[in-house]
Amino acid sequence: MNDAIRRRLPNRRGSETFNFICGNFHYVATVSFLDDGRLAEIFIGNGKAGSSTDSAAKDSAVVASLALQHGIPVDVIRRALLRNSQGVANSPLGCALDLLAVSL
Repeated sequence: MNDAIRRRLPNRRGSETFNFICGNFHYVATVSFLDDGRLAEIFIGNGKAGSSTDSAAKDSAVVASLALQHGIPVDVIRRALLRNSQGVANSPLGCALDLLAVSL
């Protein structure tokens, strides 16, 4: 039985888009926020449709969005993602969430 309640987002909502680099790849992320300012969803792609890097970025963003809509704090997601020995995110999702943490 599923006791977790997903916070559904309105069909029309404002969003912000930004570009970033992770590793050797350029990505574009689009984010939307809840009324209280918390991150509600994130979409990531690198424009190379069908590539493994684009697919992995898109899939990880969908999973992160579902987690956010089920009430998981963005910092919990950030801490769970892979990082190198200097603490820098290794994935597009980690890079994007780190950039958002600095700007919020």
